[in-house]
Amino acid sequence: DDSEEDTENFRAVTASGEVLAEPPSWMLSQTQRHRMQTLGRMTMGVAHDLNNLLSGLVGHIELLKEEVEHAPLSDSIHTSIESIETTAEDGAALIEKIQRYIRDDTQQHFEPVDLTDLIEECITLTEPYWYNEPRQEGIEISLNTTLQDIPDILGVASELREVFVNLILNAVQAMPEGGTLRFETFVNEEGRVCATVGDTGIGMTDEVQENIFEPLFTTKGDEGTGMGLAASYGIVQEHEGKIDVASEPGSGTRFTLAFPPVEEPSAEPAETASGGVSVLVVDDEEMVRSTVTRLLTLNGHEVDQASSGAEALSMFTENDYDVVFTDFGMPEMTGAELSRKIKKRRPSLPIILLTGYTETETAHDQVDGILSKPFKRDDLETAIQNHVPSAP
Repeated sequence: DDSEEDTENFRAVTASGEVLAEPPSWMLSQTQRHRMQTLGRMTMGVAHDLNNLLSGLVGHIELLKEEVEHAPLSDSIHTSIESIETTAEDGAALIEKIQRYIRDDTQQHFEPVDLTDLIEECITLTEPYWYNEPRQEGIEISLNTTLQDIPDILGVASELREVFVNLILNAVQAMPEGGTLRFETFVNEEGRVCATVGDTGIGMTDEVQENIFEPLFTTKGDEGTGMGLAASYGIVQEHEGKIDVASEPGSGTRFTLAFPPVEEPSAEPAETASGGVSVLVVDDEEMVRSTVTRLLTLNGHEVDQASSGAEALSMFTENDYDVVFTDFGMPEMTGAELSRKIKKRRPSLPIILLTGYTETETAHDQVDGILSKPFKRDDLETAIQNHVPSAP
């Protein structure tokens, strides 16, 4: 009914996506409802365009890594490239989070995550904040790390990075005169995978510790929102984890996070034999099309490109392809329409949909697989291995 529609069309949220309030339906006029619906559609369109841009960025980062892998470059340059890649991937994850929220879809995609690797990434990502900026003011913050080889946990890497980055930033703010950032990973007596983030800062009283994870509670006055640790607590809970704090005024603070381990089946990555398979890539965006082509070529495949559905059909008639990668949202002929036409002529040909949208359920019947933009070289190769019988 109308009241349910009103509630769904307006939500007060924070920047992190936390729902703060849902006003009664009578507060929203029909004009307001229309504006919110329009805003939702515009946001999904912008998200699609950003995914296309990120596809080009992520793809070119992988190409750059391939070019410089054995080049005589400094470690700092290689580290910077890795940081750019991680930031782009987190940007893609944020876009996906916005898309899920607009669709009211809370489903998360959990994968094995190495907490030791993730903490090292977070240390690098936040280096300007804990190293460069303090040193400009004559303040020194040093690192003390004891990071062990530990089992993976099951989680969303971008969400977990958000937690550890937030803990690092809080630790730095607690050391206005400088100090030491401490990190540790280990497996506790209960077999849970643990990580700690500690500082030698001003510490917290018992009262502050009791309220530290409450929404809107902050010790930073007007400079704080009170949502950072509350959001982190929620993320840890979603990962079936636990977060504890130990602190004393003047003696620093230590956060300990514990998660259940995941047992991964050992599997060697698939090797691509020379020659590969014959691929047709269809996308109206030249940057995406050329990037996908170069990534597939690096894997040893023979690749042709088409900029439209009509051009793809013409090339399909003249060539015997093993697989087709096609964009979803193209003018004149969508990827789903192209797939239907190809399947009429050759039903067994695998077709993989490349999309910056998230609502592509209607295309599932016409394609064999779907890759969400931005994707990586390994994602393309996995799709070929999973859907092409003749793949080496």
